[in-house]
Amino acid sequence: QVQLVESGGGLVQAGGSLRLSCAASGSIFTINVMGWYRQAPGKQRELVATITGGGSTNYADSVKGRFTISRDNAKNTVYLQMNSLKPEDTAVYYCNVDYYNDYYAFMSSWGQGTQVTVSS
Repeated sequence: QVQLVESGGGLVQAGGSLRLSCAASGSIFTINVMGWYRQAPGKQRELVATITGGGSTNYADSVKGRFTISRDNAKNTVYLQMNSLKPEDTAVYYCNVDYYNDYYAFMSSWGQGTQVTVSS
């Protein structure tokens, strides 16, 4: 079992910045891809950004140039730096981690979600 603890959400004015963190702990042999997704009210969950163990990143077009994903492999932690925030970025942000557990089984876990609200 893996636990994901997210932090860093909150209320910010348009144009402001927030930094999300997600720390993974538990039965982890190695972590593969880490990512952030978001879900706005009445909408489907969508990909925001992902990062591989080697540092390759992928971003949704809507956040390119404004958000930066990074990870600290020693701490099993993924970050999302969000700059130039817009009201349309308002959503619950979820961390996702793909990993191999101590029994070498491939697993995927989700965080509990953290609310990001951007006021205009």
